[in-house]
Amino acid sequence: MVAEIRPNYPTEWAATEAVAAKLGIGTAERVRTWVHKAEVDAGLRPGVTSKEATEIKRLRAENAELRRANEILKAASAFCGAELDQPSRRS
Repeated sequence: MVAEIRPNYPTEWAATEAVAAKLGIGTAERVRTWVHKAEVDAGLRPGVTSKEATEIKRLRAENAELRRANEILKAASAFCGAELDQPSRRS
């Protein structure tokens, strides 16, 4: 909407404020961030796209889970190693 009505206003901010008012959104800043995100997603502005941000978030969660699993495996390995180092108690 902002892109469509932009020619009718002196600045992009004025167009953003008009769209915010028409949509009943309390602040034009929210609309401005949507416009910038849409421009990034369309390749018109540099930045991380929504798709890339989602993938980064997923990979960070996966990385955290793998780190937790690795710590568990290290602890288990240390525990099992300590059990093997103890002399057996055979009668």
